[in-house]
Amino acid sequence: MDEVRPSSGAQAHGLSPLFPPGLQAIYAECRRLYPEQANPLQVTAIVKYWLGGPDPLDYISMYRNVGCPSQDVQEHWHYVSFGLSDLYGDNRVHEFTGSDGPSGFGFELTFRLKREAGETAPPTWPAELMQGLARYVFQSENTFCSGDHVSWHSPLDNSESRIQHMLLTEDPQMQPIQTPFGTVAFLQIVGVCTEELQAAQQWNGQGILELMRGVRVAGGPWLITDMRRGETIFDIDPHLQQERVDQGIETEGSNLSGVSAKCVWDDLSRPPEDEEDSRSICIGSQPRRLSEKDTEQIRETLKKGLEFNTKATLPPISSQRQIQERPQSRKDSLESESSAAIIPHELVRTRQLESVHLKFNQESGTLLPLCLRGRLLHGRHFTYKSIHGDTAITFVSSGVEGAFATEEHPYAAHGPWLQILLTEEFVEQMLGDIQELGTRDETKLPKEYSWPEKKLKISVLPDSVFDNPLQ
Repeated sequence: MDEVRPSSGAQAHGLSPLFPPGLQAIYAECRRLYPEQANPLQVTAIVKYWLGGPDPLDYISMYRNVGCPSQDVQEHWHYVSFGLSDLYGDNRVHEFTGSDGPSGFGFELTFRLKREAGETAPPTWPAELMQGLARYVFQSENTFCSGDHVSWHSPLDNSESRIQHMLLTEDPQMQPIQTPFGTVAFLQIVGVCTEELQAAQQWNGQGILELMRGVRVAGGPWLITDMRRGETIFDIDPHLQQERVDQGIETEGSNLSGVSAKCVWDDLSRPPEDEEDSRSICIGSQPRRLSEKDTEQIRETLKKGLEFNTKATLPPISSQRQIQERPQSRKDSLESESSAAIIPHELVRTRQLESVHLKFNQESGTLLPLCLRGRLLHGRHFTYKSIHGDTAITFVSSGVEGAFATEEHPYAAHGPWLQILLTEEFVEQMLGDIQELGTRDETKLPKEYSWPEKKLKISVLPDSVFDNPLQ
């Protein structure tokens, strides 16, 4: 990437008829907010993505925002991306499917960074951060939604900052726009601390964002990221954890329905060398590919990894429904290149298992209390989708419709997808047994939990076990 300034205000803001209409529409929205900044500083991809370059965003514009004293909004830098939506309409990057649906992925990213005293130009590291998120979207074809979280596990600016993760929300100033190639929304990146990310996972992103809006140093009304912030919202106001977050989890549960994870499951009902019906399981060897219908079932269940379930229902395994949020040419969140059908769907039957062993890495294991308390006790489901192959583990409660696990046969597998049905009584028992998982102390790994009467075993193991395929 390189820093440039547009060569002229006329060309930069669409007065030339040759200016790409999608680009022109975004510039028009920026010009509405910043009429005095006709030539903003820009970071541009040196070699455009559609010419083989590594950076999907053609441009990131950077504006100086004076804030809003009447709302106690401080001065900051405002970054706007160009490239997740369709800028050109000629299929060079995004397939043009008409003006009625989303343009490209249907959104662009924004970011608001507190302006430090004496700064005369915006830092450029947010542009690389935005490119990193864009690369993820282009490579996975997963889209983002307001309330989503991004586990980054590193200071966003590569410093020693506590701001190491992100939440996403609607930009408070930029309105969704209609372009000739479809609609474009503007999703703002909000930097958060680890404790705030965990609270968003356990409760919901929108709830944490609302709490942050009420704390000036944590973002204020426009959710401005301050990389020098050394305190979480719970440090600043300890009552927020108990009175808002814990109460929210208790009454509403969590809206996190699934995560990508390092996980595997073993069928302890029979020895691994038994090859009978070997198409039904993929653990312990090269993962077998899901059929198209299986893949659709799992990705329907997770739907972008984050969703708020108004009804706890798993679609039937034979469902032919398509996700309507974006054109069918886009992959959904769990579809992958390895998901092409190589086994006829009718040959992959659902198997009932007598005993199972679940294995998670530490980060996945710390989410088990969330899964049980925030999801199953509220009649919902929670899915771990392995980042290695097509393995998936879905926990369901008795009230979830469409599950193939039942109270009589609580462990059931369909290909590499395992469902585990847990009764409320067993969930309460498990929560008491695994309460220590809330702490992240790698020196105490591995951790083993076993319920012999239920024929269930759970292990929390170091990352190296999952990163080494020979383990």
